[in-house]
Order: sequence, then C-alpha cells, then structure tokens
Amino acid sequence: MSTKITWLSVFFVTLIWSGIGPKDQLTWFLEVLPAIIGLVIILATRARFPLTSLLYFLILVHSLVLMVGGHYTYAEVPLGEWCKSWFGWERNNYDKLGHFLQGFVPAILARELFIRHNVVNGNGWRHLFIISVCLGFSAFYELIEWWVALLSDEAADSFLGTQGYIWDTQSDMMYALTGAVTALLTLSQFHNRQLSLLKRADFE
Repeated sequence: MSTKITWLSVFFVTLIWSGIGPKDQLTWFLEVLPAIIGLVIILATRARFPLTSLLYFLILVHSLVLMVGGHYTYAEVPLGEWCKSWFGWERNNYDKLGHFLQGFVPAILARELFIRHNVVNGNGWRHLFIISVCLGFSAFYELIEWWVALLSDEAADSFLGTQGYIWDTQSDMMYALTGAVTALLTLSQFHNRQLSLLKRADFE
C-alpha cells in the first residue's frame, strides 16, 4: 500500500469515526473543519507543489488530534481525563495538546514555504518570522473562537473548552509559541534533509 493511500485511509477512517455520534454536532463540525480544509488544499496543490514527507505526517497527526477533540469535545476526551487523574490536574488539558500542535505543525509548514520560496534569508530572521506567523495564526484562531461564542451560545462552551480557566486564551497562545519553538529546535536539521531529498527529486 502506498504512503498516499495509507495517509488518506487513516484520515478518512478517523474522520468517519469522529462523525459518528459526536458529543455535539456543531462543535464536531467546527473542530474538524480545519482538517478538511487542509486536506482540500493538499489535494489541490500536491501535483505542482508536493510537500516533504515530514510535513505530510505532521499534518495528519494534527488532523487526528482535531478529529478526536471534535468527537468528544476537548473538555471530555478520555486521554485528557486519564491524565487529569494521573497528574492531579484540575481540568482536562487535551486542548493544550491541540494548541501545542497549532504552533508545532504550522512552524514546519511556514519553514518549508519560506525556504522553498526564498522568502527570508538567514536562520535568525527566518525563525523570527516563523514564530510570528505561528503566533498570528494562534491569535486569529482565538478570535474565531470568540466569534463563534458570540454567535452560538449553545456551542460556545464546548468549542471554547475553557473549563472555567480565566487565562485559557493566553495559555493557548503560550502553548502554540512553545510548540513553534520546539519544532524549530528539534526538527530543523531533519527538515533540511527532507527538503534536500525533495529538491533532488525535482531535478530527476
């Protein structure tokens, strides 16, 4: 089975599972919508602008986290409940995993686009712009959550997932920042090798 078929199979099997009897239908739709949009963009651009295997893998992982959160709502994901019990947390912190990935995955995506399009030269400036993009994306997502809360009182609590934590918005952005920095520190060298393989394939 090819990597592409495996990727799509995992994506759609999880998507279908998450859509069967979700805790809240509107929350499910709002949570999985970014994954579906990402899939459409990937399929539309794959032929003329294929991404590295690393980035495809990270996008899939992020999509799975979104789908699981959409099925249960972030405040009730079993993994978060187990961790809550194990570590004595006061809340289900599964949403923080999502926000960590909200910085981690876009950091590699932005890095790939910046390098391949020669947007920014020099690692220092590139890292600054990547982190700024990730923080901007995180802030924009918080605005979306706010708009949804204003438009739909019924789905607001499930979608926001604050669980009574008054600093939830700020901590969400902090986790995204931590994710972006972690991705740059741990994956840059491996990502460079992946980009070299992709560039070599373009010339073959």
